[in-house]
Amino acid sequence: MANSRAKRNVATATHVAMIMDGNGRWAVARGRPRLFGHKRGVETVREIVKSCPDLGISHLTLYAFSTENWKRSKSEVAGLMLLLRRYILKEIAALVERGVRLRFIGRRDRLDASLARLMSSAEQQTAGNDKLNLTIAIDYGGRDELRRAAAAAAADLAAGRVDEITESLIESHLDTAGLPDPDLVIRTSGECRTSNFLLWQAAYSEYDFVDVNWPDFSPELFAQALDGFMTRERRFGAVAK
Repeated sequence: MANSRAKRNVATATHVAMIMDGNGRWAVARGRPRLFGHKRGVETVREIVKSCPDLGISHLTLYAFSTENWKRSKSEVAGLMLLLRRYILKEIAALVERGVRLRFIGRRDRLDASLARLMSSAEQQTAGNDKLNLTIAIDYGGRDELRRAAAAAAADLAAGRVDEITESLIESHLDTAGLPDPDLVIRTSGECRTSNFLLWQAAYSEYDFVDVNWPDFSPELFAQALDGFMTRERRFGAVAK
């Protein structure tokens, strides 16, 4: 079933971005601490990453920690950072073996220096892989990204390196420079908002708000979302034919 879906989706939905929402609520509903839900959410990440090649997905971008998530309790933030560190250490060998290229977007100046070095090391170890491009957004916010890109573009203009600020210039300074825009953005938990995620890149992406918390999201539900995507007509501002 997965292979047949891949054949139908590979030409049109190759980059999927996901807002992995609902970990904390999933845990609280079971009488467990929020961090328990985040731990279970890491298992879902593994399952979804493994399913991508069979579903025809070449690029997967995951929203793991936003610029606003620093407002959460110190214990939850520390737990999330520890989970990221453990994920990299535990998964890097498997990612290399499966041909997954791992990249991180977002700010790194506010992260622990040892974690930032680990992230850079993982990027270097997987730089030659091309079966799946896995991008994880850490300390990422779309407005912050646009602010940084606009500042860099303005610096180019002031220095005389460019004659004008164009869309392509701004795109070259985005964290996602060189990556295709997402075809589909999936948000779990039933919440219907973008939460400051890929504001520039998702300007013409399709959205799917799934009423399932992230720990319960599965490759089967992923495949269903891709099937639903195939029924949509993407016009990019043009008139329907």
